[in-house]
Amino acid sequence: MRDLSSLRWVETALVMRQFEKMPWLAVAMLVGILVWFGLPSPGEWLVFLGLCGLSAALVLLFLDDETYPFVRGAVVSLVLMMAAGLMIAWGRSTLVGTPGIGRPVVAEMTVRVIEREEASRGRSARLLLATRDATGETIRARVTLSEEFDLPELGPGALVRARLRLMPPSRAVAPGLYDYAQAAWFDGISATGSVMSEFEVFEGARSRETSDVQADLHKLVLDRIDDAGAAGIAATLVTGERWAIPDADAEAMRNSGMAHLLSISGLHVGAVIAIVWFVSLRLLALWPALALRVPLPFVAAVAGAFAGIGYTLLTGAALPTIRACIAAILVLAAMALGRQALSMRLVAIAAIVVMLFWPEAVVGASFQLSFAAVIAIVALHNSAQVVRFRAATRQFSLPVRALRHGWMLFLTGLVIEVSLLPLVLMHFHKAGLYSAAANLFVIPLTTMVVMPLIGICLVLEPLGLSDPLWSLCGTATGWLLDIAHTTSSAPRAVKISPLVPLWLVFTIAASGTWLALWTGRSRLLGVPGMVLGILALLSLSPPDLIVSGSGRQLALNSGGNTYWLRGPENFESERIGELVGLATDDSGGSFASSLTLIDFPGARCNDAFCSIEAGGGQDVQILIGRGRVHADPDELRQACVQSDIVIAENALPHLCEPKWLMLDGRMLSRRGGAAIDIDARVVSYVRPAGDAHGW
Repeated sequence: MRDLSSLRWVETALVMRQFEKMPWLAVAMLVGILVWFGLPSPGEWLVFLGLCGLSAALVLLFLDDETYPFVRGAVVSLVLMMAAGLMIAWGRSTLVGTPGIGRPVVAEMTVRVIEREEASRGRSARLLLATRDATGETIRARVTLSEEFDLPELGPGALVRARLRLMPPSRAVAPGLYDYAQAAWFDGISATGSVMSEFEVFEGARSRETSDVQADLHKLVLDRIDDAGAAGIAATLVTGERWAIPDADAEAMRNSGMAHLLSISGLHVGAVIAIVWFVSLRLLALWPALALRVPLPFVAAVAGAFAGIGYTLLTGAALPTIRACIAAILVLAAMALGRQALSMRLVAIAAIVVMLFWPEAVVGASFQLSFAAVIAIVALHNSAQVVRFRAATRQFSLPVRALRHGWMLFLTGLVIEVSLLPLVLMHFHKAGLYSAAANLFVIPLTTMVVMPLIGICLVLEPLGLSDPLWSLCGTATGWLLDIAHTTSSAPRAVKISPLVPLWLVFTIAASGTWLALWTGRSRLLGVPGMVLGILALLSLSPPDLIVSGSGRQLALNSGGNTYWLRGPENFESERIGELVGLATDDSGGSFASSLTLIDFPGARCNDAFCSIEAGGGQDVQILIGRGRVHADPDELRQACVQSDIVIAENALPHLCEPKWLMLDGRMLSRRGGAAIDIDARVVSYVRPAGDAHGW
């Protein structure tokens, strides 16, 4: 095959920049997994695999290995890694996927308690139960437990009987919202529900489980620190249980961008491992006979690894904590072997390990946020400009060095926040805009003051020497809350975002990945995409119309107001409110607006329907059922013919034929909730057409 100038340019670029393949292999694997989640059916998955195989074959056949070794190897390895990612996700779903129960059930059941999640203030505890369905198959169900029916015996291992109400795991209320059914499919949970009667106890909880140690430590911290808010934060740092944090403090932590402190992840595991590594290294160095015979960095790394594993188990071994522990152990291994502790290659290996065992994690917020933050940190600190800045810092006096280190810490926080902003808004529809400034203080305070103090207090507690330090620990933890409340109460501290299109997030992510992983000036090609994407993200407007999957709630945006089918006071309206960019009140409850469709200008309503005209550039007639619709067939036919959109929670007769869109119970049950741009005539659904994923 004759030489192609473009291929020669690519080959030269790869050679000149010493192309590091491992990070791009991780990206390719990630793309393959996302393709499996994005494409709806096995036929399309097979087509994608075929295209990957065909691409690899064509490159191997027509590109000469001597002329284009880098291009040849890169293309083949990347497309095969994409195929591997899709097959890993497909295989994982096939092996562990657990279908939900077919219909709601209310019955007396004998169950075994697997896990118990304690109640937070104002909320119910939750139990993970194992029971059997009508066919005798073992199923797992997560149920809420009110204080009325709670018993001391209801811990892991208890065998009890009670009346339960179970239903299939719920799908996302509308596009862009959390899909619990997907998470339950991979977690092996077949049902959710609630307890409806008192328990009959056959066997009590098993004694002295890890959860008991958690509970004991949690209670110990709460008892030793007087301030309730500080005690709740400190207890969360020890055990990962957040139920003791007052709602106002939890909301302040979220709005200030400090909520990551409440989720045990890389920061906490890394802090524990770093503290143990440093202390072990210093103490062992005091023993000359050992220091001369044993490589102390290796011994300290082993001690840090055991500390990280123990902390992971103590805090419940949640998937984000396991991922953080794996990554931290890889860093320890690199340090013990004398390799660079933080590099893109190491981050890529950690990501590949996680995706190999838990491919479903890549569509979750935890995986995306944690790896995006780490990639941003490594890319910034490995850049030539920052390396020169750090090297030059050593020449200055101590005050100047402190200022330069402070500036680097702030810059790191700022880069992290910019990197995470699209993901945070996509998943949570709300982000703290001053979090970079807040984290400039809280991250060092947490890792270098609060967590070491808590650790010392726990070590000294059996000796009876910890009382003065608990008071100091409470004061330091209280500073975290002071920063959170000060930051969250600042003007425009919180950015509320409506539904974020996936294409926009992918554009920003692709630009950011290029900027982080490529080298040389050509990496700056990722900057325009990042800047334009973030500007577009900040200027998003909410969909004109959002309909829940049940059809029982909708939100219509018009003239700066949001109009609801029913008052905005239930779970569905709270979730939909996130997509239309409405904030809850201070208690986290209902939205400030209480307008219903009857209040819509020109609305014509009766007991069965409301008929309204909406749309900015063009008037669109919308017919909305106010409950389960049972209308006269002739009247229904006439009303539907005159309408562009018809919405109803129950299935309507086929004689109802609107001009554009039918969203009745039949359609919503197949496709889930919908978000509609009326002027552009664009409709997004929870489920794509022909979706064959198990959940």
